[in-house]
Amino acid sequence: MTTTPTPGEAALGYEQARDELIEVVRKLEAGGTTLEESLALWERGEELAKVCRRWLDGARARLDAALAEEEQEAGDTGGAGE
Repeated sequence: MTTTPTPGEAALGYEQARDELIEVVRKLEAGGTTLEESLALWERGEELAKVCRRWLDGARARLDAALAEEEQEAGDTGGAGE
């Protein structure tokens, strides 16, 4: 269930999205904002969380692929000497 990121989301790296998300959470926790401002912050936080999740899912897929390839290579060479 991946959605196509908006151009702004696609330009954000994981660290940038994470740092901005932390700032959004701080502002929401601090309070003192209007309902409209709070809703806008919440929506932005949701967008940033999706960006972070996409990056993490992509990293997990790459790691899984690398581990599977390593296991495949080990299996191919492991039986040769027996």
